[in-house]
Amino acid sequence: MEQIVHLHIEKLPEGMYLATSEEIPGLVAQGRTVSETLEIARDVARKLLEARAERQQSSCLTPVQDAFDFPLILSS
Repeated sequence: MEQIVHLHIEKLPEGMYLATSEEIPGLVAQGRTVSETLEIARDVARKLLEARAERQQSSCLTPVQDAFDFPLILSS
């Protein structure tokens, strides 16, 4: 099942991007680009959710609906 995780992404002073999530405690990902940061965040989120499932803790994430808004980031 696909679920939606809301991320907060900010550009750090040294030019890197940092992703965190209030929905998944412990999710911290850093990358050189937004795309790289999202890829790393996806892997970290999967591992954290797998660990939570092993401890039999339920997930509070929203299942993906038939339609939703998603920001598309383009580089020039």
